[in-house]
Amino acid sequence: MFLGTHTPRLDDKGRLFLPAKFRERLSSGVVVTRGMEHCLFVYPYDEFVLVEQKMRLAPQSSRQVRDFTRLLLSGASDEIPDRQGRITIPTHLRAYAGLTHECTVIGTGSRLEVWDSQAWAAYLENTEAAFADQAEEVVPGLF
Repeated sequence: MFLGTHTPRLDDKGRLFLPAKFRERLSSGVVVTRGMEHCLFVYPYDEFVLVEQKMRLAPQSSRQVRDFTRLLLSGASDEIPDRQGRITIPTHLRAYAGLTHECTVIGTGSRLEVWDSQAWAAYLENTEAAFADQAEEVVPGLF
């Protein structure tokens, strides 16, 4: 399970150091793709296979399913971390997420999300205040 908030930097070649605590789990490969709210989703390769299998089961007669599948898969890039634990973030994905040098990587359970640090700070500012109020209606019975 991926947890926590980390602040690695993107180097001049578009490489991102994966947080050290996640490197072993991600060493066999990752899939990086467009996420929601203009962040990037980073899945362990085997986890992304499960996501893709679930998408196959969705009704292809639905335009929303087709649109979502196209955007998620067409932007995806499979990467193998190098010996220093870096992955290359392709140019089109860096542009989508507005990534420069300052990045925030958050653990969200089965995947990581990569945010531009300023975008992450703005997201927190806009959503954190309502966090406690939403818990009951978003995940009934959680607290």
